[in-house]
Parts: sequence; structure tokens; C-alpha cells
Amino acid sequence: MDDTHIGLAHGNGGRYMRELIDEIFARHLANPVLDVQADAALVELSASEILVTTDGFTVQPLEFPGGDIGSLCIQGTVNDLAVSGGLPLYLTINAFIEEGLEISLLDRLVASAARAAVEAGVRIVAGDTKVVRRGEGGGLYLATTGIGVRHGLARLGMARIRAGDRILVSGPVGDHGIAVMLAREQFGMRGDLCSDAASVLPFTRALADLEGLRFMRDPTRGGLATVCHEICRGAQVRITLLEHAIPVRDPVVSVCQMLGYDPLLLACEGRVVAVVAKRDASEVLARWRALPGGEQAALVGRIEAGQPLLVIETELGGRRVLEELEDEPLPRIC
Repeated sequence: MDDTHIGLAHGNGGRYMRELIDEIFARHLANPVLDVQADAALVELSASEILVTTDGFTVQPLEFPGGDIGSLCIQGTVNDLAVSGGLPLYLTINAFIEEGLEISLLDRLVASAARAAVEAGVRIVAGDTKVVRRGEGGGLYLATTGIGVRHGLARLGMARIRAGDRILVSGPVGDHGIAVMLAREQFGMRGDLCSDAASVLPFTRALADLEGLRFMRDPTRGGLATVCHEICRGAQVRITLLEHAIPVRDPVVSVCQMLGYDPLLLACEGRVVAVVAKRDASEVLARWRALPGGEQAALVGRIEAGQPLLVIETELGGRRVLEELEDEPLPRIC
């Protein structure tokens, strides 16, 4: 059997599968809780309120500037717990591996996931591997479950949002979507823009004591605009975004202008969108801008009473309605 690429035998439950788990997954992800011989993990949770999330990752290419599918699956799951007011503790990973994937690549991706878990302070406590036939997958798909406990933050939700509240974002938008597209070398374009993929836990924990914090979300698929549309529907409010105040890097602006993308609809993987009471907006900005990666945090909009719509206000005072995303601008970006 070829010992440099994944074969169907790596998923048949025999020696090759055992070696794959031991030599790659267990070697990189080992911790006192992980028992590769057990069917379930025993974990300790001291809090009365437990948060659980689940996610799937199908990004192409598997490695891109600023990240890869391994680190992304950890960061994405941690971020879903963090913006919900949780302290992430434990994760599980399911790996769906396509026949023919280079074992060395798989090793790099699992090592990257392990590093991201250490950086986020979470433990991988369980997992599973499956091998699918050549042509039935995208090289590697990962599915995760995350468990955390409510930590410090007041209960968050759209029901707490009020007219007059402010909307803030922790950094430039659209980096991840454009970085992944450039990594594919589509349209004959290349660039050195890096994805923003990272844990947002420092940004969410920085706001833990603010009574005026209403809601948080990480703007992944569909970007900032899609989060705003969800708020409009869920809270039955109107949102006005200040176009000139939204941080967007110059390379993202250039690519979007050339190809007709809207940066407000592009995925981010290391940003937080927060809705806070007007009185706390300046404090949020100060705290976020003091954090590494938060230097360009910005107040980008306001909540208003009225028909649920997302309105963009230009620097010259013009206004336009931004409709919901219908087509997928960039496939497999997370």
C-alpha cells in the first residue's frame, strides 16, 4: 500500500486506521482527557450553564495565507462559543478524509489544529475518522462540536437590542474571503493578503463586565451584512451602517472593485460584531483597540426603530438598502 497518501484501508478499522490515528491524530492532539481507545470522554464541568455548538469546515484550498482548515476548525468553534458569552473548554473533531490525500499534508493540518487548540486554551477530548472514495470529498472535511461554560457575560441575545444601540466591529472585514480566493489563483490573480482567522476570545472577554453589551456574533459566511440582516429580522429593527466608517483593507477594496464583490458580504474568521448601548460604545472601542489585532476596531452603525431593513449611509449622506445575500460569492471559504 502507498505509504504517502491516504487509502481506503485507512478507514477500515484495521492496522492502517490504527496507525493513522496513533501517528497523526493522537500524536498531535494528545492531552490527559483524550483516550483514543474509548468511545466517550469523561469531562468536568463546574458551571450550571453549559454552552454547546457544532460546525463543519470545507474550505478550499486546505491551506491558505494566514491559516488552514486545521486551525480554522478550532478557531471557528471557539469563536461560536465566545460570542455567545462562553468560555470554551472542550472540542471534538470528526475528520472525513478523501482517498489520495497526502499523509504529510494531513499531518500538517492536524498539527495546526493542535497548535490552535493550545492557543485557545481548549482540549480535544474525542474524535472520529472516516475515509471516503476518491472524488467524493474535497481532500478533507472537518466537523466539530464545542463545549463551554457561561463566563462573566450577561445573557446575550437579540431580544436585548434596543433602538439607539450602536454596532461595532473588532477589525477590517472581508480579509478571509479575499485571501482564500487569491490562494486559489482564480481569475489569474495573486496577492499576499492573509486571512483574519483567529480566536476572538480576547475580544469577547474584554467586554465581560459591560452591562450595556446586548449581542455578539462572528461574521463568517455572508459577512457583516448578513449578521446585520439577522439582527433586523430577529429584533425587528432597522440598521443603518456608516459606509465610510467600516474598516476594509485596500487590497480587499481593490479586488472587490475589479470582480464586483461587496466586502460587507465576505466572510471574516477572526472578527466580532457587537451591539452595545450607546453609552458603552466608546469604552468598547478603547478596549478593543488596546488588544493585538484590534487597532482598527470601529463603530460602524446604529440601531433604529422602523421597518426591518439594512440601510447603507454614504459619506455624502446618500442612503441605499442592501438586500440579503442570495448567491454564494466564494464557495467553500469556511
